[in-house]
Amino acid sequence: MIKKSLFLVLFLSLAYSCKELPNRIEGNRLEIDENITSNKEIEDFISPYRDNVNKNLDSIISFAPETYSKTDGELNTAIGNLMADAVYSESNPVFNKRTGKNIDFVLLNHGGIRAIISQGNITTRTAYEVMPFENSVVVVSLKGKQINALFDYLSKAKRAHPVSKQVELLLDNDFNVKKALVNGKPVLEDETYYVATNDYLYNGGDRMTFFQPNDSLYTLDYKIRNVLVDYFKKKDTINPKIDNRFTKLTAE
Repeated sequence: MIKKSLFLVLFLSLAYSCKELPNRIEGNRLEIDENITSNKEIEDFISPYRDNVNKNLDSIISFAPETYSKTDGELNTAIGNLMADAVYSESNPVFNKRTGKNIDFVLLNHGGIRAIISQGNITTRTAYEVMPFENSVVVVSLKGKQINALFDYLSKAKRAHPVSKQVELLLDNDFNVKKALVNGKPVLEDETYYVATNDYLYNGGDRMTFFQPNDSLYTLDYKIRNVLVDYFKKKDTINPKIDNRFTKLTAE
């Protein structure tokens, strides 16, 4: 068991009123470790709920033939590609039903991948480990000029920020954009593109400032974690690959 310390402030001076503030506040440090005896009454009350949660989290929903990590590739990774493609495949039908439009591509962040997908059974818990945050899918309407700024950001970041397979971004050896395609076509500056991302990045996380200003914002109320669960449930066996969606010219 990993020892954890919890600093609990005990307010010893309780003579507080709307007219008078306490003269002094003191605090003690209480060590929380395996030597703390559990309260049986509380434990008996919590146990059925905990067992039910663990049962749901440990339910098998897919299978991974290999182990996938965000360190497996330079500019795109199998696990990152899986996450971006999952957001596209699960979110686009929702977006299309509401707006009659389609998502052009997905951008997520490398740091948002918080665990590997291990070889073997994939459970609901796997999705919670890979994406433990409460981030949700948003779709942003951007002009082509902002898309070019987005691609310029990716070229300078030199990290495997996940993009969905609708993107083909090729960098030269100096990490300048050599080729940038969306759905097989060059980016047009006055064209409108619908980019799915998460609310953390939309609000400037990882210094992704190119999402604002924008023409429109669509909130799907769909957590990335739930996207993964839904995606895994549809796949008996996942098979993500490193491909050519975000690459750099090979040095000669």
